[in-house]
Amino acid sequence: MDADDQLYPIAILIDELKSDDVTLRLNSIHRLSTIALALGPERARDELIPFLHESLDDEDEVLLALAEELGAGFVEYLGGAQYAHLLLAPLENLATVEETVVREKACDSINQLAALMNETQVQEAYLPLLKRLASGEWFTSRTSAALLFASVYDKVPAAMRPEVHSLFAALCTDDTPMVRRAAARDMSALMKHMPKDVVVHDMLPLYTRLSTDDQDSVRLLTVQDLVTMVEVLSPAESQQLLLSPISSVFQDKSWRVRYMAADNFVKLAATVDESVLHDELVPAFVNLMRDAEAEVRTAAAGQAPGLAKLLDQKTIIERLLPVVKELADDPSQHVRGALAAQVSALAPLLGKEATTEQLLPLFLQLLKDEFPEVRLNIISRLEQVNEVIGIELLSQSLLPAIMTLAEDKQWRVRQAIIENIPLLAHQLGVKFFDEQLSGLCMSWLGDTVFSIREAATINLKKLTEVFGVEWARQSIIPKVLQMSTHPNYLYRMTTIFAVITMAPSLDSDTIVSSVLGAMLSMVQDPIPNIRFNVAKALEVLSRELGSSPANRRIIQERIVPALQTLHDDADADVQYYAQRALQTAQM
Repeated sequence: MDADDQLYPIAILIDELKSDDVTLRLNSIHRLSTIALALGPERARDELIPFLHESLDDEDEVLLALAEELGAGFVEYLGGAQYAHLLLAPLENLATVEETVVREKACDSINQLAALMNETQVQEAYLPLLKRLASGEWFTSRTSAALLFASVYDKVPAAMRPEVHSLFAALCTDDTPMVRRAAARDMSALMKHMPKDVVVHDMLPLYTRLSTDDQDSVRLLTVQDLVTMVEVLSPAESQQLLLSPISSVFQDKSWRVRYMAADNFVKLAATVDESVLHDELVPAFVNLMRDAEAEVRTAAAGQAPGLAKLLDQKTIIERLLPVVKELADDPSQHVRGALAAQVSALAPLLGKEATTEQLLPLFLQLLKDEFPEVRLNIISRLEQVNEVIGIELLSQSLLPAIMTLAEDKQWRVRQAIIENIPLLAHQLGVKFFDEQLSGLCMSWLGDTVFSIREAATINLKKLTEVFGVEWARQSIIPKVLQMSTHPNYLYRMTTIFAVITMAPSLDSDTIVSSVLGAMLSMVQDPIPNIRFNVAKALEVLSRELGSSPANRRIIQERIVPALQTLHDDADADVQYYAQRALQTAQM
């Protein structure tokens, strides 16, 4: 290979990157690994990386692709991890551009490289880069620097860590709000790598400063920093050092900060002792539940069960439940929805008597809510209540409301009811089910929404597993098969789907005596969709019948002729599924 041939990949790349066509430039970036492989490690290090370092004036889309390409996966084309630091130069430039997504992707790639570097590379290449970015003239470089501390901290020699702390402290006190916001955002990740004494002596003062920043966009990000400090310190240390910050964050003048605090309430409350919890934080939680902003009330409602676990039953009933009941009448459907999703979790904490007296009326109220999401959240979590009060009380109190919801105009509510029927059936017993719920389950098979009909067939399979095949043979299968002659083809289709779904739960005798005949009678159905689904059903039945001599004879004498008829059908789809079913039947 002569010199011109050796320069070919670089020459092609140069031409493509100078093209006016963004798509062509983008494609050339995506082929960097191929070009590097063609060049070999040495030329990739000596020619390709310097070229990329000097050729970074492009569209954001191209720069984003380049930032992604130059991550840990590219190191192998340079000769291994010992050369990972060479990629820092082009990535440093990308970490200073104006477009946020490019900077973040460049920082992500730099962090990947940090994981591959040894301590020497960190000292000689990574830390100088960090210093340049952290002291850069433009705020973009300083915001990028905040992202780069945590990934490398463990590899920084102890003697150099004070300098790293100073760099981060400078970001926390930067004049530009965007930089302080980045420092608040990334402080949490950095503290997880720090010894406890450093967190207390170096990070806590910085947190205190950021948590009182005049920008609420900075303060709201410090809530996660507070949570991290709580996790790093012992409960006693947290109470001693962080009680004041914990108390104040719930009273912040910005609703966005209060929202973040409410969303993390339990993590923060778990660090204080019982007296502080009762005297200071429970009142703070009540205030959050009554906050003027619906978003804050929504977040607080989601924390109610977690807080209740930290309290005794008397406190739950006297101080928590009154405000919980207020939220059931909240003007915001989102608040009521969040409450409905969580309130059932209070039942195990209250016990049978208190749940019956205090929570059941609340459940009934939420079950009648005008918004389907609220009703759906209550229905989906009935199991927790059933475990506490028993099915008898549950059925007496809630079953009438559930029966009403079974015909709700919102199909997702009907679907949630269906999914809970097997649980109710198992607890109620076969007699109660046959008297109260059987007709309801059959009615869903004729629902106008396909997802409901599909869920109804799955429901029948689960009920068969609960009550047994003999029950299904007597109570369910005859009603299902009645629909096989219904004038509306959707009912006939549902029959087939039900058979396909239930077949794995049935025994051979039931399949042969109760199901097979109905499927064979539908071979001549005038609708092609029915016929090819019959072929699918016969394939499933053949598989479920197995390979016993008696069943093989039934397959050969009854199923195979029907499939051969379908195989000769004029419709191509019917032919296809019949051919596939024949292969299964003749195995």
